[in-house]
This record gives sequence, structure tokens and C-alpha cells, in this order.
Amino acid sequence: MFYHFYDLQKAMLGPARFTAAVTRNLYRNPFNPLSHTQLGRTIAANAEMFERLTKRFGKPEFALPFTEIDGKKVSVTEEVVHEKPFCNLLHFRRDTKRKDPKVLVVAPMSGHYATLLRGTVEALLPHHDVYITDWLDARLVRLSEGRFNLDDYIAYVIEYLSLLGPDVHVIAVCQPAVPVYAAACIMEAENDPNAPATMTLMGGPIDTRISMTQVNELAENRPIEWFESQVVLNVPPYYPGAGRRVYPGFIQLGGFMSMNLDRHVGSHMKFYQHLVNGDGDSAEAHRKFYNEYLSVMDITAEFYLQTVETVFQKHSLPKGEMVWHDPATNRKIKVDPSKLKKTALLTIEGEMDDISAHGQTTAAHTLATNLPASRQFHHFQKDVGHYGIFNGRRWRQHIMPRLRHFIREFDKNLSDIPAHDLKALADKVPARWDADKHLPESVRRTTKSRNKKADA
Repeated sequence: MFYHFYDLQKAMLGPARFTAAVTRNLYRNPFNPLSHTQLGRTIAANAEMFERLTKRFGKPEFALPFTEIDGKKVSVTEEVVHEKPFCNLLHFRRDTKRKDPKVLVVAPMSGHYATLLRGTVEALLPHHDVYITDWLDARLVRLSEGRFNLDDYIAYVIEYLSLLGPDVHVIAVCQPAVPVYAAACIMEAENDPNAPATMTLMGGPIDTRISMTQVNELAENRPIEWFESQVVLNVPPYYPGAGRRVYPGFIQLGGFMSMNLDRHVGSHMKFYQHLVNGDGDSAEAHRKFYNEYLSVMDITAEFYLQTVETVFQKHSLPKGEMVWHDPATNRKIKVDPSKLKKTALLTIEGEMDDISAHGQTTAAHTLATNLPASRQFHHFQKDVGHYGIFNGRRWRQHIMPRLRHFIREFDKNLSDIPAHDLKALADKVPARWDADKHLPESVRRTTKSRNKKADA
């Protein structure tokens, strides 16, 4: 019933929220003399704060109608090229004849919509043919569509890679690092010609035993039954997905906020001061970020619980115990990273990442024992947290150029790349993977200790 109470609360606050919106507009209207006074701005600020704190934010738009290619403005059309019950595959079709590398961005299914990666897509568009997984809100998917768990997620990734391949480049941002890595291992093991040419893992939980974070400790220290009883709810009957068991977005949002509560409270206090002082640019920057951050979706209970158990509790992938149950054939296939031999691998980590800490993503290299060193790369970005790995200034200026060079190096369409583009990439080469250089000493000691125990 908790889901019902949450919706009831939002509904009951509707009239007050409407009044606050009217008040805000009234005292912000330039034709109102009070809008130019401290009193008027304070009233408008209070009204907006109330409205935003009681509002349920819907799914945002990507809103990327244009990009710039070779100094020219090029129109971009967002189109759904493949529909499945729990995901739409979106293509950002550019009005150009230029043949750039085909990139599949696998967005996380962890509470936020794929639009959280708007900045990622925007930076990729000038030099790549971009596709993205647009996961659907589970409360809107009818129960008759069946279940969706981690095995289904991997099946979706394999299907999309097969649809776009061969020679597609896949980028996994955060949570999908494990299913994308598993999909690549499975496809290579079966000599699938559509296995990705390159795979980029950005801040993903490949081995959460390394540099454990608050998120990892919570998942590991509680039994799976606790998660099922405490955070899994039934979708109310007035939604299309009535009866489906989900991990609701509003509970996930509470978890996100609690991790850095002081920072969020401070940010909202600054926002209030910006409104009172009439600093419109700073206030708009706050709105833009939190409009996205506060937009959340439900995910299926079976996907959430299987992910917690497989990735954070059993550590099945790094232990060599992960098995994929093919939903189509009911086959059981072991996920074997040693089968990776052709797909080039780039890992990206941020210095201040408190979700997937230093070493968790680079574990992908130590697992890929048969992948040639010439196909393994790593980029460690200083002064960025988890969000900064795929959004913001350092992503655009430092991380994306190296990712772009990595993709170009293993793409077969180099003949279509203008000479000045290749020259511009000359100093943006990502570093070759080197465990002694890229892993902190504490992680290297832990890894060596585990290897000795395994050998014994």
C-alpha cells in the first residue's frame, strides 16, 4: 500500500502546488512592480521551492535537434528503430552522408531515464552514428508482457548488437558494464560475427569487492530477502503495469539523495538564494540538472534482485561463476571472459567516483586473460565523480576525445574520416592498460592475495 500512499500524497498536494505555480508566475511577471523588489523575488522563490519539492517529474526529452559536423550545423532526427516490451532502441539520425563509426550507448537501468546521458550523446554526435537503449518505466509495461531480469537484459544487448553489427562499438555507462561485458564474452565464445569491435566500460561494477563503496557495502551486508521485503512493491491498479512487482523510482531517488544529502540540501539552499538575488543563469543551471536528476522510473523487481545478488553479493562475474540463461532457447551458457580475443576494451574511471570506485571497472582487464595487450586501454580522469565521467566539461574536453580516438583506431571506415580529424586525434591516444600503473597498490595486493588463494 506504500505505493498508493505516495501517489495519494502527490495528488492531495496538487491544489497547493497549482497555487504555488500561479503565485510564482505572478511575482515573476515583469509587469508586476513587486517582481523587481526583494519582497517579490522572495515570494516567488518560496513558491517555486514548494512547487518543485512536491512535484513528480516526468520523463525528459533528449532535445538534440542539431549537431555540428565540420563546422556546419546539421539536423538530427530522433527515431525508434526497434521496439521491445521493456526498451526502445533510439537512433539519432544525422542529416549527413558522412560514414562515422556506429556506436551503441547502453544506458543504465538504475532508476533514471536514458536522457541522463544527454550530454554523453551530445558530445558523441559530431563524430559518431549514435544509438541508445531507451529503457521503459516498468510501471507502464503490462503484466502480460512477462518478466524482465538480468538474463533478459543481456539478451536485449546481444539482439541490439546483432541488429547493428558487424563493426558496432558499444559503450556501457555504469550499471550495464556487467551485462555488456557478459554479452561480448558470450558472442565471442560463439564466434558471432556481430560481436562488438570495441567495448567501453565507464564507471561500472565489474568487481565490487575492490575499493568497496557505501553502495557495495549496503548490498553485500543485507540478505536478498531484505531487499525483496523492504524496497519491492506492487504497481497500483491505475497504471498500465498494474500488479507488476517493481523497485519504485521514488524509493531509488530517496537512496540517491541520502548518499549525498548535505550536498543536495546545500545545492537547494544556493538555488533559493539565486532566486532571491535574481541570478537567473545560476538558477536555471540548477533547474536543468535537477529536472533530470529528479526524473525517475520503476524497474522490475526480478531485474533488481538478480543484479544485486549476481553483481554485488555473489560477485559471479569476477569469480568465474556467472551463467547466462538464454530466455529464447533456455540454454545455460557460462560467461567466460577468457573468450574475449578480438573486442578491444577501454575502461574509464573517475578519481572521486563514490558509486563504482577506483579499480572496480579496470577489473575487466584482469579477467580478459586472452585479450591481446594491444587491445586493452584505460583512462583515469582526475577531479571527477561518477556523474562527471559521462557528463560535463571534463567529459567533453578530456574523456570523449580519448574515447573517440579509441573507437577510430579499431573502426574499419577510416577512409571516410577527414584528414584534419585524424590529425586532431594524434595527441588524444588513451593509455595502454598497465596493472602496475593504473591500479592503486592496495588493490594490487588484494588481487595478488586472491589469486594465491585461488591457486591453492
